[in-house]
Amino acid sequence: MKIKYSFSYWGNDHLSPSQFINAIADAGFDGAELFLNPIDRTTDEFLLAIENIRKQKPDFYFITLQLPFPKTDTVGAHIKVMEENFRNLAELNPLFINSHTGKDYFSFDDNCRIIDAAMNFSSKNGIRILHETHRGRFSFHAASLIPYLNTFPQIELVGDFSHFCTVSESMLEDQQEIISQIIPHVAHIHARLGFEQGPQVNDPQAPEWHGHLEKFLFWWQQIITTRKVGGQSLFTISPEFGPIPYMPTLPYTQKPLSNQWDNNVFMKNYLKASLK
Repeated sequence: MKIKYSFSYWGNDHLSPSQFINAIADAGFDGAELFLNPIDRTTDEFLLAIENIRKQKPDFYFITLQLPFPKTDTVGAHIKVMEENFRNLAELNPLFINSHTGKDYFSFDDNCRIIDAAMNFSSKNGIRILHETHRGRFSFHAASLIPYLNTFPQIELVGDFSHFCTVSESMLEDQQEIISQIIPHVAHIHARLGFEQGPQVNDPQAPEWHGHLEKFLFWWQQIITTRKVGGQSLFTISPEFGPIPYMPTLPYTQKPLSNQWDNNVFMKNYLKASLK
């Protein structure tokens, strides 16, 4: 199975679209993960930069991110804004849409209405929609995610297990059976190290985090192995260490404790060397 790596524009907006796309291609990445607004001129600049890089790397891909921001966050408003976002993003022809879906405070039935609307849109429009495991969404907690997976057995997830660790204040030592039920649904990985008290360690290369690195690698390898056994030929991963405030900082100066770019390049290189 071929594993390809993408780099998120999150925290890199000091670079123009063309500078960013060229920089990540030079750093050995195969694609980009982008929060795009189709009516924003920056989106056109990204699409042009991707078109240009494909002259050198024809298989360069991009992923788009869907974040619903309804003025009134009722279930109906959430679905309306979400579907509008899907329509706009689908026209850009991404590899897939990564959706932040539902709310942690919506009821199970209400979140199911939202997921059902997303899956119907995906089926009718021929666009893959993956749902990120994330705090604040229907997928915020490992155990409470299982009933949704049982209700929607075909659902695909973006696996960011750092959020599960933070929510449960643990490295999920006693939840492996739960994680094993989630793993078959993970179709894309956000490769970031979380820990018991937060979604991002201060430096993934620091020796004090080596145990956490090995734990996440264990989960990620299980995902890759599951997909291989299923006959999948391509899998995508986005190292996703973020900027401040995800990035821990020193007090007063707010100086970041490590370099976001370096962290993501390290993670890509580490996974290339470690995943089998």
